[in-house]
Amino acid sequence: MAKLSIIVRQHKREKLIEKYKKKREELKNSKDYLALDKLPKNSSPVRHRNRCAITGRPRGYLRKFGLCMSVFRECASNGEIPGITKASW
Repeated sequence: MAKLSIIVRQHKREKLIEKYKKKREELKNSKDYLALDKLPKNSSPVRHRNRCAITGRPRGYLRKFGLCMSVFRECASNGEIPGITKASW
């Protein structure tokens, strides 16, 4: 599991991205790069990292479910994800 501080930092970034989204778009359209540079660095969508909703793990992330592969496999085996069953033939 990822450190709690990293998970909290990521949530903070997501809030900043949402807060400055409209302003960033306006500054980009007007090509005012000096004003764009003065915005917080964490408000840039490029700094966003997809993380598992349960463990905070950044790698092996499945976008469709918002989970990493290991957590997805556990949840699927336990029947916690609707419509997903373990293959058997």
